[in-house]
Amino acid sequence: MPIKTITFDFWGTLLFDGPASDNRYKKRRLVEFETLLGSAGMPVSAAALDRAYEESGVYLSRIWATSRDVPVHDHVRAILAAVDAALARRVPSALMTALVDAYSRPILQVPPAVDDGALAALEALDGAGYTLAIVSNIMRTPGATLRQVLERFRLLGFFKRTTFSDEVGIRKPAPEIFALTLRAVGGEPETAVHVGDDAILDVQGARAAGMRVIQVTSSPIRARGAQRPDLAIRRLADLPDAIDRLE
Repeated sequence: MPIKTITFDFWGTLLFDGPASDNRYKKRRLVEFETLLGSAGMPVSAAALDRAYEESGVYLSRIWATSRDVPVHDHVRAILAAVDAALARRVPSALMTALVDAYSRPILQVPPAVDDGALAALEALDGAGYTLAIVSNIMRTPGATLRQVLERFRLLGFFKRTTFSDEVGIRKPAPEIFALTLRAVGGEPETAVHVGDDAILDVQGARAAGMRVIQVTSSPIRARGAQRPDLAIRRLADLPDAIDRLE
């Protein structure tokens, strides 16, 4: 069937962040947390915040393991609760808003790298009449901030829908996150292709939703069954040709 809709993963496909970046984000978050809480008369040591941050990661991992997600407001509450069970209840709404903002924005100060062929590929696909959308899990940076990153790289306007896991409560590889995105843009699985880098989250997840898949990878494809893509490309510059091949 002809392709009408193309969905994209965010991390590892459109943009790239090295393993050390989360530690940089963590440092910026915790410095701001210490300052904000101290200024509000609720001093917390850097060591206590560091321990609480790691504990919140355990909490998030348990949720993510079920292919579910929570808003980053819950991330912040988990950190505060790990410091002191009563602290989250004592924080006034204005301070909570400031803490959530401090938690969300480090990526804007230390931006990731973008695939250098992304802009041209999206321009070509948009110009050819395809409906484009994003289907992506977050880690600790919310979808609202990731849209700002896309805007900085002039990519956001190409997408009719940007679905991020913290906003819909579902994570890949659950097929529901692909299905709700297709419904939002008026697409059908049979005429949709997902583009992503991960064999489980992207390939297996999109296949479970009834979609075809193009995997972005520099490694040879050895997977079989549900984790084997229809096609593989090394970079997004190759995507328009790959879509032509699928059609």
